[in-house]
Amino acid sequence: MTETALALKRRARRIGRALVSIHPDAHCELDFTSPLELAVATILSAQCTDERVNQVTPKLFARYPDAAAYAGADPIEMQELIKPTGFFRNKTESLIGLGQALVERHGGEVPGTLNELVALPGIGRKTANVVLGNAFDVPGITVDTHFQRLVHRWEWTAETDPVKIEFAIAALFAPRDWTMLSHRIIFHGRRVCHARKPACGACTLKRECPSYGLGPTEVETAVKLLKGPRAAELAELVL
Repeated sequence: MTETALALKRRARRIGRALVSIHPDAHCELDFTSPLELAVATILSAQCTDERVNQVTPKLFARYPDAAAYAGADPIEMQELIKPTGFFRNKTESLIGLGQALVERHGGEVPGTLNELVALPGIGRKTANVVLGNAFDVPGITVDTHFQRLVHRWEWTAETDPVKIEFAIAALFAPRDWTMLSHRIIFHGRRVCHARKPACGACTLKRECPSYGLGPTEVETAVKLLKGPRAAELAELVL
């Protein structure tokens, strides 16, 4: 039977509530102390793990403490600092351009609106929503690869364009839930519902998941696939 819009919203919100208890530690895994640092770290996170970015940013943030420092940076020096994150030439261009734009248009400060953020070099809707939600407490949905994978597996939307996915999921939840929902879904994607072999048998969402069975359903096999610092606690939820 085709799921009605109301049934979909109710199922999505049941999963959302369950994620609160499954991942009480969900948060932005990029280290930052200011909107500028978060914007820079998010740009660096493209095609790179948060862990690797966090290894690079302490020296980067110390070397470039404000927008003016990024604006006047030597490209070769910056490339060397961020090289471990990959695509370092393009990222250097974005970071220097970001610094210049912030100095020229916003007095060196990171703006707090979506329209202003997406007009800056290196910042698309995903990065803008990360900055808004975590640095300004403005609700936003972060559609990364984990988020896309899980909302498709849960059949919350069939959209493939990130912006359309964002709008579709936003319609299912209250704005106050958007930022933390994004973190919890991303946590679940990184720790349980993996791309190649999801830990289906160790997932407490299996009764609500239309894609249950994509990965091993035998509990003892599935718990071995759990990742993250709370893997043992996640296993206890199903053992």
